[in-house]
Amino acid sequence: MSREPINLTPPIERAILVSAPFKRSSAKHTVDEHLEELGRLADTAGAQVIGTLTQQLDRPHPGTYLGSGKVEELKLRIQELGATLVIFDDELSPAQGKNIEQIVRTRVMDRAELILDIFATRARSSEARMQVELAQLEYLLPRLTRMWTHLEKMRGGIGMRGPGETQLETDRRLIQHRIRILKERLADVERAREIQRQGRHAHFRVALVGYTNAGKSSILRVMAGDGDVFVEDRLFATLDPLTREVPVGDGYTVLLTDTVGFIRKLPHHLVASFRATLAEAREADLLLHVIDASHPAWEEQRDVVDGVLNELGLAERPVAYVMNKMDAVPESEQGAMRERVANLMPNSLFVSAIADGGLDGLRRLLLDSLRQQRPVLEVRIPAADGRLIAEVHRDGEVLDQEAEEDVIVLRARLDERSIGRLRQAGARVKVVQSVNRPSGMPRGTAVPLP
Repeated sequence: MSREPINLTPPIERAILVSAPFKRSSAKHTVDEHLEELGRLADTAGAQVIGTLTQQLDRPHPGTYLGSGKVEELKLRIQELGATLVIFDDELSPAQGKNIEQIVRTRVMDRAELILDIFATRARSSEARMQVELAQLEYLLPRLTRMWTHLEKMRGGIGMRGPGETQLETDRRLIQHRIRILKERLADVERAREIQRQGRHAHFRVALVGYTNAGKSSILRVMAGDGDVFVEDRLFATLDPLTREVPVGDGYTVLLTDTVGFIRKLPHHLVASFRATLAEAREADLLLHVIDASHPAWEEQRDVVDGVLNELGLAERPVAYVMNKMDAVPESEQGAMRERVANLMPNSLFVSAIADGGLDGLRRLLLDSLRQQRPVLEVRIPAADGRLIAEVHRDGEVLDQEAEEDVIVLRARLDERSIGRLRQAGARVKVVQSVNRPSGMPRGTAVPLP
């Protein structure tokens, strides 16, 4: 007797998306774009979007976020479409989520919970998994009561109410204990990362930051010539920082790091949990803010990223704005876009990770930025010390060389580690031109282009 195979694949959630912008905000003008992005998030999480619902609010209802009439309309839509999930574009309070679920009799999820769920499925390294788990537990802790709503049906039963409350408190203690453990482990990871970063001080370090799916990983893949760099046309394809040594010309290389992408209304717990990962950006000599030039809401996305960078304490880092995906911008629109960008962000770069030579300008920018942070030195080495002379040529950029009796005089750009080695070896080193560090540049001012 043959048996039908057991299907262990969970059923696909059928979701209704809900957006409720404020009447006096600009959000009502972009509600379609925001719903489209929420739909992409739902798709990334594995849900099927079967409908949407919108309402303009003066202010959120304290109990149900939407007005009572709209909640009833939502209940009818769920019944008509057979929805199994409702996703709100805004973060709901624990009470709001609980109340809506009781009325519509369907699971309710907000944007923050959806993003956390996506991060949980995308996390690959142990560090990323710990960061996501920490964010999920901190999100869950104030919402535990919502998970215990079934106990309300047992009110009046002798001895029933106490055990429920006891179990709830037990769960709270377990979660709080797990949160402490995760924070301690992530602190250990951060200390290990700090040791790794100390070994990179001699290198010029650049971090790619930007909105999710702006093309940061594609830029790293092409510039490093590394086909193993993961690239996918989906939100949050990259969670773990990935660093590659990238040649930029004249024998120079920089360390280029891809970081996790940002998004509107990124959950605060998630931002806090990923501080260790984003420390790579805090230690960078230069931030490359990558913007998807082909996206109709690129200005809003730029503002979102700038806001998160400011929240992370990166507002004072030198930044270069990189308008990516120019190959996807129609030629008829490129002139107006370049003019708009020139007014908003002078000296921005226009690049493409797909077009031939589309990143040449970016390499020139990195080379020029690296040179600006290396002083021009006069190095005097005995002519008989060929090994030390060869070391200057190998590790630096020699601008000039001449002989004076039994001494070779070189004018060269060198990093701090090379300067220290030369002095220890007995070479006489004098600074001819000091470095020009752009670290005091105000936010929103691009690094001057070469």
